[in-house]
Amino acid sequence: MGDQRKQRLPFYTFLFITFGHLITSLSPPPTVVPLFHRPFVLLWNAPISKCQQLKVPLDLSLFQAVTTPARERNQSLTLFYKNRIGLYPYVDLHSLKEYNGGIPQRGNLSASLDKAKEEFTQYILDSTTGLAVMDWEEWLPMFDRNFDDKKIYKDLSVNYTLQQNSSLDPQQAFSEARLQFQHEARRFMEETLKMGIDLRPLHLWGYYLFPDCYNYDFEESNYTGTCSDHTKQLNNELLWLWEVSTALYPSAYLPVSVSGSRSAALFVRHQVQEATRVAALPKRRHTAPVYVYLRPLLRDQKELYMNETSCEALSAYLSDTLNPYIANVTSAAQLCSRSLCQGNGRCVRKNYNSDDYLHISSESHQISRKDGKYVVTGTPSPSDLTYWKNKFTCQCYEDRKCTATIPDF
Repeated sequence: MGDQRKQRLPFYTFLFITFGHLITSLSPPPTVVPLFHRPFVLLWNAPISKCQQLKVPLDLSLFQAVTTPARERNQSLTLFYKNRIGLYPYVDLHSLKEYNGGIPQRGNLSASLDKAKEEFTQYILDSTTGLAVMDWEEWLPMFDRNFDDKKIYKDLSVNYTLQQNSSLDPQQAFSEARLQFQHEARRFMEETLKMGIDLRPLHLWGYYLFPDCYNYDFEESNYTGTCSDHTKQLNNELLWLWEVSTALYPSAYLPVSVSGSRSAALFVRHQVQEATRVAALPKRRHTAPVYVYLRPLLRDQKELYMNETSCEALSAYLSDTLNPYIANVTSAAQLCSRSLCQGNGRCVRKNYNSDDYLHISSESHQISRKDGKYVVTGTPSPSDLTYWKNKFTCQCYEDRKCTATIPDF
């Protein structure tokens, strides 16, 4: 399971989606007003320069923003890799060389914050709104989550503890190492996040891959996708992170092996549900929004985006499959919000673990292309409205009132 958490394409070929329609509650807690003024949005955050060089057109017109993980200023979504969030201590797992102290206990937080400040202020303008994602994957703040190749952080931490106090027995050293590691790991992650929010408060800040459901056991015959109680407990212990984060950025990347299977739907569903669950843990007036990383093509080859064939395949996928679906789902989310929630909230499932989806009906709506743009025509029918009322409720936006009711026919 250890490596599956990091299965992804080399070039961050993913979509960026804000999910509101998968959470469940008879009375969901309010959430912030959508940053892009829509109940459901998709953002592109992947390099497209190679396809542009090859003159292969990519229709990204339905994405609310088109961004790149490259070092570009003033984007709607800014992704900070490990070399752009300060001087975090880590170990190169190939060379085993230790950088910036190797483990959080040996790191220099003050120097790290100084460097992170330079990066944050350079790439995000003071007056702009957007999303700020810190991509830190070298170690995890919960000591016990550092297994497989990350076990080196446990070993180094125990050695560091014994250097401080050689009289400890192995169990004592391990327990003390856990406390020290988690304390310093929290300081690095929490203080860096707080500084980003203080410097650029109009952006929504959080860490990529947090939270995680750890539901990667796809091969199990009775796979349900649910997060284990142990995982939920460890995520509960990260309450400090959910309290500081102004947005959550989990990942729902899928391996090729589960493409098109029932397991794929269950995996994504429970990754999103766990994010919405922890978003509601902090005691505040509204929940943080959830933006989920997805990748549009289930291919693991490094050649993606590197040749004309790959670009043409992506172009066809966008035009023939993804864009029509985006037009459908975004329209359904908007129509349901207006019809069921008076435009003051978003529609959410009454039962998150159901197969109820927000789609516009082909009987009452038509999706067509006009002048190169997708156009949705039609109005919700009485059966559409009844379905929404039976299967969905409303999550109101902060400081707005909404009630899950449908207009008279």
